[in-house]
Amino acid sequence: MTRILTGDRPTGPLHLGHYFGTLHNRVRLQNEGAEVVLVIADYQVITDRDLADDLLGHTERLVLDYLAAGIDPARTTVFTHSAVPALNQLLLPFLSLVSVAELGRNPTVKDEIAHSRQSAVSGLMYTYPAHQAADILFCKPDLVPVGQDQAPHLEVTRTIARRFNDRYGHVFPEPEILLSDTPLLLGTDGTKMSKSRGNAIPLGATPDETAAVIRRATTDPDRRITYEPDTRPHVANLLRLAALCQDRDPYEIATEIGDGGAAALKRHVTDAVNTFLAPMRARRAEYARDLSYVREVLREGNKRANAIAEATLDEVRAAMGGFR
Repeated sequence: MTRILTGDRPTGPLHLGHYFGTLHNRVRLQNEGAEVVLVIADYQVITDRDLADDLLGHTERLVLDYLAAGIDPARTTVFTHSAVPALNQLLLPFLSLVSVAELGRNPTVKDEIAHSRQSAVSGLMYTYPAHQAADILFCKPDLVPVGQDQAPHLEVTRTIARRFNDRYGHVFPEPEILLSDTPLLLGTDGTKMSKSRGNAIPLGATPDETAAVIRRATTDPDRRITYEPDTRPHVANLLRLAALCQDRDPYEIATEIGDGGAAALKRHVTDAVNTFLAPMRARRAEYARDLSYVREVLREGNKRANAIAEATLDEVRAAMGGFR
């Protein structure tokens, strides 16, 4: 059976970029019979911020987003990093396998530093790729579904696995990167869609909240709506979002809106997004009525993840010559 590992930091609600970038792929793979492992990387929250604000609340809301999107805890292991101590034991030998220069060159780290909420960039920021490698390799996955922006981290993970195997003997597979075939969705301001930048549409947003976010979206002065990603990226991004939600061609939607201008485009996108999210929102509201189920999902997932991680750590210690 193919094992898939992926996850998220509990720093806020998942948004449409997450859904089309990776979450829908996770659900698809789960439904096709793959063994899916989802890490909620709670320790990594303090990578780019001084405090882990409302960590428990963010974690529970993240699980709600998973459940609403179709993640099934009977077939997918959902766990929190902090509940699995062996992951941090793996971090130490992994850090010995990469240089400071390699960590500093990582483009994802550079981007996170540029948008860090910390008063000063911490050492944890530079260890982030190795930290993520521990989160991934502990369960020896075959595939890791990620968005394009996370691909550099996966390359570090593959490098660490290869170097460990070369130095100590084969323990880890080099997981393959599974990139989404969905084009990158930008935020409503034209930059990377991000929870921290306030330019995303959360999966759990109300219809009115969704409409408000889309109304603020950047467009351009040309009244005629056309799909031209290279020359009209902001308009193209909105058309792409509507097309994904409606499973349509963005060129067709642009032709349909024609001379309606930005207002008509935004109305169309708002209707498309709200219609698409309606079933997800209904499921989310149902699960939110009883958070004891969410907590049980985490308890069971943590138990399974600990068993896997301890077994891997035993292999690592033995390979390295008897660490205990």
